[in-house]
Amino acid sequence: MNRREMLLSSAAGLAAAAVSAPERLAAAAPAPRTRLGVVIHSFVFRPRLDREAGRSAPFGDPLSFLEYCHQLGAGGIQVGLGVKDDAYAARLRRQAETHGMFVEGSAGLPRGPDDVERFAAEVRTAQQAGATVIRTVMMPGRRYEQFEAADRFRQTADRARQSLELAEPVVRRQGMRLAVENHKDWRVPEMLQIIQRIASQHVGICVDTGNSIALLEDPMEVVRAYAPWAMSVHLKDMAVREYEQGFLLSEVPLGEGFLDLLQMVKTLRQSRADIRFALEMITRDPLAVPCLTEKYWATLGEVPGRDLARTLRLVRAKAAQELPRVSHLPFAQQVAREEENVRRCLRYAAERLGV
Repeated sequence: MNRREMLLSSAAGLAAAAVSAPERLAAAAPAPRTRLGVVIHSFVFRPRLDREAGRSAPFGDPLSFLEYCHQLGAGGIQVGLGVKDDAYAARLRRQAETHGMFVEGSAGLPRGPDDVERFAAEVRTAQQAGATVIRTVMMPGRRYEQFEAADRFRQTADRARQSLELAEPVVRRQGMRLAVENHKDWRVPEMLQIIQRIASQHVGICVDTGNSIALLEDPMEVVRAYAPWAMSVHLKDMAVREYEQGFLLSEVPLGEGFLDLLQMVKTLRQSRADIRFALEMITRDPLAVPCLTEKYWATLGEVPGRDLARTLRLVRAKAAQELPRVSHLPFAQQVAREEENVRRCLRYAAERLGV
């Protein structure tokens, strides 16, 4: 047996014992049932495990993901549904209803007029599966990493706004809601300008409670600003620490970071009582936010210096003793850490947040 085979065997064995079999999951100290859903992006290592093991039903398959999250005690899922036939969508809806879980979709915006039908087909699938909200992003990457010049950012931003304008009539006709995530791309004034320009009750915001720290925005103020337009929530907690070019930013299990999660949940519920929360707990090494470098400011030149000063004060005041790192761990341990982080979050949400 070579090294790769040994690694795969070890990881597969771990998953079989702790993840794959529902009966084993049920037997292991189940988390309290919570209304908190789980975003598919909370899992990076498990899909790789399934691919390497050659499993016929991939982890990202909505039905498989729904069953897995049900066994963890989650209240719903947010996942890319793609285009499925009527029978599959109906089965997913029935299973979610049986478990008392919600389904939210995730889809890419139309890339142009020729891509509208693809988007419309994904919206139809989501509707048939029982979803009422589809999460999307307007730009895929982190603004300060993706662009080295302001004009390139503006060109991409213009195309993104056009894509959203193509999507709005589709969700309006289907009676769906499209929630645009604050995805380390837009600061609050920019995002609100876009949403207000669309001026549609079918287009709002997927409020990510931690992303905008990377754009030097106060996380609580971001939640307050977006709450009136909130249609979905990525709930996460964050930890920070300085480094020579700025600061490091990490997702950590709920309750282990510095965010005021209880107040965030309260604020969002005050604006929309029926809003659903989904956990996005990405187990990975810290992200570098190089806010003291020239490249970082290439597209953020209009940001006031006071925002940089406030953020660095926050980082210093809330600095974690240590940030989690997983890249050095054997793959089997990465798989285990990932699931344990999600379990801890679900337990905290049920016991401390009333979610």
